Amino acid sequence: MADLRDWLREVEKREEVKLIEGAHWDLDIGFLTAYYWKQWRTSPALMFDKIQGCPPGFRVLSNYVMTPGRMALTFGLPADAPDKEIMAAVRQRMPEWEARSKDFAPRPVKKGPVMENVVSGDQVDLYRFPTPKWHEEDGGRYIGTGCAVITQDPDTGEVNLGCYRNMILDKKTVGLEMAPGKHGRLHVEKYHARGKACPVAISIGHHPLIFALAGVEFPVPEYPLLGAITGQPAEVIQEEITGLPIPADSEMVLAGWCPAGQKRPEGPFGEYTGYYASQEREEPFVVVERIYYRNNPIMLGAPPGRPPNGFSYLHSLMRSLVLENDLRKSGIPDIVGVWTHEAPGTLFVTVSIKQRYAGHAKQVGLAARHLVRTGLGARYIVVVDEDIDVTNIADVLWALTTRSDPEKHIDIIRRTRSGGLDTMIRRPATSFHGSTAIIEACRPYEWLSEFPKAVEFSPEVEKKMMAKWGKVLS
Repeated sequence: MADLRDWLREVEKREEVKLIEGAHWDLDIGFLTAYYWKQWRTSPALMFDKIQGCPPGFRVLSNYVMTPGRMALTFGLPADAPDKEIMAAVRQRMPEWEARSKDFAPRPVKKGPVMENVVSGDQVDLYRFPTPKWHEEDGGRYIGTGCAVITQDPDTGEVNLGCYRNMILDKKTVGLEMAPGKHGRLHVEKYHARGKACPVAISIGHHPLIFALAGVEFPVPEYPLLGAITGQPAEVIQEEITGLPIPADSEMVLAGWCPAGQKRPEGPFGEYTGYYASQEREEPFVVVERIYYRNNPIMLGAPPGRPPNGFSYLHSLMRSLVLENDLRKSGIPDIVGVWTHEAPGTLFVTVSIKQRYAGHAKQVGLAARHLVRTGLGARYIVVVDEDIDVTNIADVLWALTTRSDPEKHIDIIRRTRSGGLDTMIRRPATSFHGSTAIIEACRPYEWLSEFPKAVEFSPEVEKKMMAKWGKVLS
């Protein structure tokens, strides 16, 4: 079982939930959420209740996985673990979880909390719920930000959960913005190629682990992976309209159809790049035929915005561990660490290695470019030595400026994959291509032993000094 309310009770015990009453859906919730981003490593989770213009009891939760402690709680790790240890623990366990996922197929059930309220047909009204307008220049109210969009491959039957934004277009319709190549978009395109509407279900509130898994491309399906991490199969209900499996413990689910050959204007929206990168444009949409929701439902809000913030930290951690494990699986030796920086995300990737042979750094950079799974890919990939802390941007810049020569150590790969959120593509655009710079910021392998020594204390001296002065420093 993966229930948001169980997770929330644990956070409340830690006194990390701030209740805010009386906010309006129009910018109040968005502003307060963004305000706490500035203290994201210590920010409380924000629970909005008694929202103006909405029925009482309909709530919005934002800033939930903002701190390393709440991230650890989400993955069942000690809540006081440092973020480096959290990343290391999740990365080390992920291969095991992926391998075990085949033993944790979702468990079908007939009933669940999400079925406490069911509305269909003419009773469907999305404006009944406290959907915020998150950013000042947004084109509308986005009900799907911390969501999990559920689709199914019509050929293989594989179910995917993806975090794709959903703007309310009218009381029965939401937009469905998906980057090219995403699993959900491929599913939709397969149905549409056959002239058929694609069944879609959208979970609007759920355990943060579902949000974390839906926001990153894993090599195994999300439901079995969820079961492997929690140790219990995910309980799902076969939704009556679409036939899709929906989380039995979800707070709220929209179910409907994405019609073939039809699009409607969607956007703009303040995205994770920190810009209104995509202006209003034609996108697919979902006609909602049924809404399921719990009593006093909690909608999850995960609005992106100018990084760094808590959600960029979450995505950086998740994408970093996926990329690191993929690089290790590739057979390239001595991968030490990977980090996609909190500000630009996978647009700026750093990989540290212990150099073993000439061309090692270039091989790693090229492999990382291939393995980055996000819609925009990577714009800069910096490969550094093992003594560089990839999570410390100052450390990375030190290596970049002292161990690389622009003339010799930068390669540009042109006409790479990009997407509609790319700020460097001028609109209107007929295609979305980008480029990637691979920068070798390692000490040159061919004269490694001659490279100037870094100014630092040896591990032996550091150990001796800590034994002598540790009490003073603590």
